[in-house]
Amino acid sequence: MPRAEPSPWPSGRPGTIIRVRFLFVPPADDSVGLLDLPWAQPLEQWQDRRLVDIRQAGIHRHVVRFVSEGGQLYALKELEERLARREYDVLRRLADLQVPGVDVLGAVVDRGPGMDAILVTRFLDFSLSYRAVFSNPYRTEPVDRLLDALVELLVRLHLAGCFWGDCSLSNTLFRPDAGTLAAYLVDAETAELHPALTAGQRNYDVDLAAERVGGELFDLQAGGLLPSDLDPVELSEEIPRRYAALWEEITLEEVLQPAEQRYRVAARLRRLNDLGFDVDEVELVSSDDGTRVRLRTKVAEPGYHRRRLLMRTGLAVQENQAGQLLNDIASFRGYLEQRDARPVSDPEAASRWLTEIFDPTVTGTPEGLRGRLEPAQVFTEILEHRWFLSEAAGRDVGTTEAARSYFDTVLPAIPEATVLPLTGSAPLEL
Repeated sequence: MPRAEPSPWPSGRPGTIIRVRFLFVPPADDSVGLLDLPWAQPLEQWQDRRLVDIRQAGIHRHVVRFVSEGGQLYALKELEERLARREYDVLRRLADLQVPGVDVLGAVVDRGPGMDAILVTRFLDFSLSYRAVFSNPYRTEPVDRLLDALVELLVRLHLAGCFWGDCSLSNTLFRPDAGTLAAYLVDAETAELHPALTAGQRNYDVDLAAERVGGELFDLQAGGLLPSDLDPVELSEEIPRRYAALWEEITLEEVLQPAEQRYRVAARLRRLNDLGFDVDEVELVSSDDGTRVRLRTKVAEPGYHRRRLLMRTGLAVQENQAGQLLNDIASFRGYLEQRDARPVSDPEAASRWLTEIFDPTVTGTPEGLRGRLEPAQVFTEILEHRWFLSEAAGRDVGTTEAARSYFDTVLPAIPEATVLPLTGSAPLEL
């Protein structure tokens, strides 16, 4: 584990010097500005101009504060050193496995007698706590999307051999992804990594998730944030069912006859790609009753459409966003071929779409509305808005017209960016 020994820091008392030890993931160049924070003081007592409030932050069992430094936003969590080191290690290893989670920067230990460590992570841009998702009047009926996102994250963790031990909505961050939500692990202090999980470990994690999510939904109901026609118990009971269905699809071993092998395997791969999973290996095993197909999934953040879009346009976006953008490129290509009466290659269509459609649209966002959503999300929402406008008008409404309407009527209703200057507010604690 890499270590960096900074200069001694004052403890706040004249003539007293305390050495603080930093453990950082290299390279740590972007974190140099954090070194002069008042590490020798309890986190809840910090007074620093770089501290910020996060509107969308959830409730935490530990003291958590946020620091803006060098154009980056960092989350600092104070907890027992043993747990901090464990979470630091788990988050690093999950990042290597490409499991969606927060990006860990380091841990600060040996802060003085009786003081806990501080875990430092990068704040996940454009992310929301589950409370923020329900509190946003622009988002409608988020329950299904929240549960699906949480279950998918849990399946990814289990495929990677990770026992979470604390699965809940509170320990998850969500990012809008073209009409769905993508879930990211944000709290891993109880997590354990194994070569593989037993069915008992997986079932325990799932049952615990259902129990805790049920309690969180009851809390939302008490606060008037859950629609009155939704039952927290019924919703929490959906988690084991949804988990079992997704797990079976991912791990199913099929028996195929020779005549159907090619198209059935291709169809299965497409289904897995649509779910956001890559296939690392296809194994065909001959048997008396046919050919058994075993697929070893590659645990990764959804990537099939993302990679295609990145190769064609250089845009790095989320999976569902990429799927919608690719569809728009395909539609634009068809328009070009019909208009120009000639074939148009994929590279040409993608290049012209980027120059003539995407870039002008996102750069046309009014100055006062920029930063509320990431550019790719803005564009996908404009595409959806265009569809509704076209249905109402009985004609194809162009992207330019749809964008103007979206900027006038929809985007202003979305809350502003997550970061606010700190004005004496207390640290988040539970």
